[in-house]
Amino acid sequence: MSIAITGATGQLGRLVLDHLKNRGADPIALARSPEKGADLDVEVRAFDYDQPDASALAGVDTLLLISGSEIGQRDRQHRNVIQAAEQAGVKRIVYTSLLHADTSTLSLAGEHLATEAALDASPLQTTILRNGWYTENNTGSIGGSLQAGAVFGSAGEGRFSWAPRTDYAEAAAVVLTEDGHAGRTYELSGDEAHTLADLAAEISAQTGKDIPYKHLPESDYAGLLAQIGLPEGFAKALASFDVEARKGVLEDDGDDLRRLLGRPTTPLSESVKQALAAL
Repeated sequence: MSIAITGATGQLGRLVLDHLKNRGADPIALARSPEKGADLDVEVRAFDYDQPDASALAGVDTLLLISGSEIGQRDRQHRNVIQAAEQAGVKRIVYTSLLHADTSTLSLAGEHLATEAALDASPLQTTILRNGWYTENNTGSIGGSLQAGAVFGSAGEGRFSWAPRTDYAEAAAVVLTEDGHAGRTYELSGDEAHTLADLAAEISAQTGKDIPYKHLPESDYAGLLAQIGLPEGFAKALASFDVEARKGVLEDDGDDLRRLLGRPTTPLSESVKQALAAL
C-alpha cells in the first residue's frame, strides 16, 4: 500500500512521516516546495494545493490531506486536491479536520465542514480526523510569557482538551496503516482538559517563578498580540478562539485519540517540560 502525505514539510506533516516510518511504511512526501523536504529521507514530489498535479499521485493508494494553512482559500484548495486524487485513482483520503466541526463555533469550522462535504460527495473512501487544539498553540508562547511574567489570554476559565501535534500525528499514522478506519469520523482530543490558569501554574511549578494567568478582554488581547508582531487579522482570530474556548468549544471528554494511540495522551506537564527545554 502506497501512502502519500500533503503538506509534508509542515510541522504536522513531518511528524506523521516520522510515525509512518516507525511503523515500517515508506511514505511519499508531497510539498509545494520539494527542496524544503531534502532532509526527509523519503521520496518528495511537487504538489501545490492551488494547482495539484494528479501525476504526483501516481501509484498512491491512500492520501493524507493535511488541511492547508491559507485560511479563506482552503475550501477551494481542498476540492482541487480531492479532484486530483480521483483522477489519479487514489482509493482513500484521510483528512485532518477540526474537533466537532459540525457544531463548532470557531471561525475555522466552515472550511473544514465544506471539505468534509466534498469528501462525502466523492466516490473515494474517506476517514475524517477531527483534531482538537494542539498544546503547542499555547506552549509555543511560553518564552514570551516568561519574559512578560504572565500568561495572557481571553479564555477565562474555558478549558482546552490539549494534546501535542505528535499525538495527532501518531493517530494519523495508525489510521493510514491499519484496516477498519474507512468511513469513520474520529473526534480527537487530549485525555484531560485544562485552563490557561492551569498552564500558568504548570509553568510556575517547573520554572520556580510566579507566572500567573491574566485574563484580558478580547480586544485588549488582540491588541497585545498585534503589539508583539502578529498580523492584525491573525491576532484578532487568536483572541476570538480564546473567547470561543470560554464557551467550551475546545473541551471534549471523548477517548478516540487515546484508543487510536493505545496509550494515554501526552500530559500537559510533559508538553511544558519539552517547551521549556527548547528555549
